[in-house]
Amino acid sequence: MELKVVKASVEKGEGLGWGKSLLVPSIQEILKNDSQSVPERYIQEPKDRPLISQNLFDSLQVPVIDFSMLAQKDANEIRKLDLACKEWGFFQIINHGVREEIMVNMKAAMAAFFELPFQEKSKCAKGANEIQGYGQNFVVSEKQKLDWCDMMFLKTFPHETRNFKFWPLTLPGFKEAVEEYSTEIRKVSNKIDANLSVLMGMDKNGLKRKLGEFQQGIRMNYYPTCSRPDLVLGISPHSDGSLFTLLLQDDEINGLQIKHKEVWIDAKPIPNSLVVNIGDAIEILSNGMYKSIEHRAISNEKKPRMSIATFVMPGDEVQIGPLDSMVNEKHLPRSYRNIKYIDYIRQKFAMKMQGKAHTAIVKL
Repeated sequence: MELKVVKASVEKGEGLGWGKSLLVPSIQEILKNDSQSVPERYIQEPKDRPLISQNLFDSLQVPVIDFSMLAQKDANEIRKLDLACKEWGFFQIINHGVREEIMVNMKAAMAAFFELPFQEKSKCAKGANEIQGYGQNFVVSEKQKLDWCDMMFLKTFPHETRNFKFWPLTLPGFKEAVEEYSTEIRKVSNKIDANLSVLMGMDKNGLKRKLGEFQQGIRMNYYPTCSRPDLVLGISPHSDGSLFTLLLQDDEINGLQIKHKEVWIDAKPIPNSLVVNIGDAIEILSNGMYKSIEHRAISNEKKPRMSIATFVMPGDEVQIGPLDSMVNEKHLPRSYRNIKYIDYIRQKFAMKMQGKAHTAIVKL
């Protein structure tokens, strides 16, 4: 059987960027030839395999925040946000202001891309020493286990970071859907940033003054069906390197799981909501008050699943470290060293996804 590998484009003079990843076969293409077998490289070690049976912790629910109440500075909702960030590192937001039509169009644009013939998708293949484009990231060894997922990653803000050679510009409506969705998500992320600034002892513009203009990147995940979902992982356990991440889930299919008090629980979809999770950068800035949390994705036998993760990040040259407002030498001493964000993110992309290993890089 011919394995169709996403071939990276190589451009003369291309710089180091954020990192690189080894070329791997497209799992979507593998399944077109054989939908019943699970290749050995995708079979997780027994200790890492998901339990697909009934969730024993079904009663545990990721906190839900009403964004319209936050906008009104409702004290109870602000307190809920603070507790969600401290105790969960995850929350779902409703009434966030992004129109349903925009979210539907974004999902449709993503689905249309992954339905393209492989040769067409490959025109958007990741570049050498780059993390943008169609392919896979965090593959650093020929021996590591692979995720049951194909993905597309695009930088969307600032505008000058967009590289349209990785965008399927001939696909009707794709560019327009991504631009509209990314713009609306940016508005939501600005409001989250303002609330986190206040919770961390600053005024609402505190993080922006400290970090400057934020970057935004969108990762589109396609999880094919799997004949043995108990053997594979859609995405391996990891925390995000972002300030925070906003995830648009499939409304009908469970797939996202988060690690809460050492137990994996489902982040059950709420239609038209967004899942928000604290990233490593906020953990560092908050001096560990708000922690980035391990999460993973599982697959299923019945229906492909898609999700769209939007990462909000500091600028590459920004130094991140504990904020003065989050350090108290007597009660909350400094727990992380300062690091330039580009150095942190390069170290992250040089490793496979492996839980919270990345934040250990900057722990004192």
